[in-house]
Amino acid sequence: MKVIVIGGGAAGMIAAIAAARSGGEVVLLEKNEKTGKKLYITGKGRCNLTNACELEDFFGNVVTNRNFLYHSLYGFTNNDMMQLMRELGCPVKIERGGRVFPVSDKSSDVLSVLQRELSRRNVDVRLRCPVRAVHCGGGRFRSVELPGGELLAGDSCIVATGGLSYPSTGSTGDGYRFARSAGHEVTELFPSLVPFDIKEREQCQAMQGLSVRNVRCRITADGKKKFDEFGELLFTHFGVSGPLILRGSAYLSSCFGKNIRLHINLKPAMTEAQLDQRLLRDFAANSNKAFQNSLGALLPRKMIPVVVRRSRIPPEKKTNLVTKEERRRLLETITDFTLTVEGLRGYPEAIVTKGGVRLNQIDPSSMESKLVSGLYFAGEILDVDALTGGYNLQIAWSTGYSAGIHAAAEQEKEN
Repeated sequence: MKVIVIGGGAAGMIAAIAAARSGGEVVLLEKNEKTGKKLYITGKGRCNLTNACELEDFFGNVVTNRNFLYHSLYGFTNNDMMQLMRELGCPVKIERGGRVFPVSDKSSDVLSVLQRELSRRNVDVRLRCPVRAVHCGGGRFRSVELPGGELLAGDSCIVATGGLSYPSTGSTGDGYRFARSAGHEVTELFPSLVPFDIKEREQCQAMQGLSVRNVRCRITADGKKKFDEFGELLFTHFGVSGPLILRGSAYLSSCFGKNIRLHINLKPAMTEAQLDQRLLRDFAANSNKAFQNSLGALLPRKMIPVVVRRSRIPPEKKTNLVTKEERRRLLETITDFTLTVEGLRGYPEAIVTKGGVRLNQIDPSSMESKLVSGLYFAGEILDVDALTGGYNLQIAWSTGYSAGIHAAAEQEKEN
């Protein structure tokens, strides 16, 4: 039973391991000089390999087509992945928010144990081996075409080529071409879990490098709320980034061409009345100082000049002369610091690709194509995506594992 896996990322490696453990003769084709290039850089090099939350909570963090994942996620759970890592010799730990990392904090350790298991299971890993085409005929998979026109025949094929995010790691959209050539539809594609370009760039540049925590971020498109959460964001030279912004980006794919606004409440723990009382106390303590010098206890230093300018209160005005109306404008600036989103940053900065192979053409219980027998899809190439925190990698593990065990059983299915 010959199983061909295209792509040596997270989904491809686990698919190859699962297929080999299920008795398949497995060939893994990777166009890079090594497997797992994108996996190596995830979690800032620490590899946030899954999330330890309950599965029902897990589904709540899947943004697109969560119902499609029930079979695969329950078939190979986050706990199964953690246990596999331990069995292979890579102990894991659970951090804030359920994020799971190797105890060593080194993504290279995750890669090492997976590569060792591929070798132990006699998977034929062929590096620097791009696939030119996937050939199908008579309603089933036949072969893949390698450089030079060589055809590699197999009983089944798993396409696990990733999406378009981080193209420097080899994710250049080859799998979408393979899917279309086999008759599949691919939905519109967008970068997701990605920072924002902001129209008020000069203000963001003035605060570049400033990370603000425990803020509330509300995103609207043509006045309609699309996202509303608490967390941390980072001001950059082009706009905004950070965990809160990356999560918010997952909900904006349908909003292009609309007026997208980012509303930041810098002091969400206080009501407006409480914040007003706080301002009065700070002003009283700095009554003879210039207004611009009275906000040091309330706001980060880098943010003060921007907030002062937005409040339209003269910066040199004595604090004890600030009027009630001016104080109201300051309060509104702090509780609704509004920025205009010009667009999302591109695929080189995107953690995942939103969109992919249309799921009504894929069997959710096996990841097999409904159009072409013996052809399977796994990982980011599918039209499913989730928020940050290890969820997208677990989707890769689960869909890859499902594809692997079912692809290895292809001959039994035929018999």
